[in-house]
Amino acid sequence: MAEIPKAQEQLFDRRTSARAKYAALVVGKPGWWALIRHELIMLVSQWVPGALGLALRKVLYPRLLGACGRNVVFGQNVVLRHPGKIHLGSDVVIDDNCLVDAKGDDNRGITIGNGVFVGRNTILSCKNGDIELGDRTNIGFNCEVFSASRVVLGADALLAAYCYVIGGDHDYSDVTTPILAQGRNSTGVTIGAAVWMGAGTKVLDGVTVGAHAVIGAGSVVRIDVPDYAVVVGGKARIAGLRPGATPAGQE
Repeated sequence: MAEIPKAQEQLFDRRTSARAKYAALVVGKPGWWALIRHELIMLVSQWVPGALGLALRKVLYPRLLGACGRNVVFGQNVVLRHPGKIHLGSDVVIDDNCLVDAKGDDNRGITIGNGVFVGRNTILSCKNGDIELGDRTNIGFNCEVFSASRVVLGADALLAAYCYVIGGDHDYSDVTTPILAQGRNSTGVTIGAAVWMGAGTKVLDGVTVGAHAVIGAGSVVRIDVPDYAVVVGGKARIAGLRPGATPAGQE
């Protein structure tokens, strides 16, 4: 299991200058030119409202990204961290106030397929992990996808508002030590193709959700979910299969 780095240790390291800390946490590349380029693009485009802002970001944001397809829309106040490790397909919409954070020392970062919609106020956050969003994934507003190893959402996945996919966890085995001071780890999360997660769903680290499954609103998913399963309740019990679905091994 991957160890999750602690941002506090980087922020308060007295051996590193403020500029170097900012570059490590936000820009993702060393040197003055990378810092100045990042800051100028954000300064002149990130906050600008209306059509002018959309046009500025459409032209300028791709200059920071690792890859960017055609017809990509960036809403107002979209924040990019380690943008060189963010790869976008075509026909992508990232709505207002989203954070797209590919932070890490040796990770690949965030890969978003074609036709993806990311709703406003949503956070895609890496701590030295990777996030992959398949083609036509639709993420509602106020969601969070967090990865400290690898989190994958398959093609056509649908996440309603306030969903959380949490690819990381805290070690709490030592009762004599504060949890914050103990190790943190991650095994990752896989969400299959065409999964529908209802509003307020939470999928915890280590879980695999099978393709075409339906997760009821407010469920907390701690166990693997088979293909086509319907999951309901706060403790996320499997209520059955979707009508017409064939259980695995009985095809």
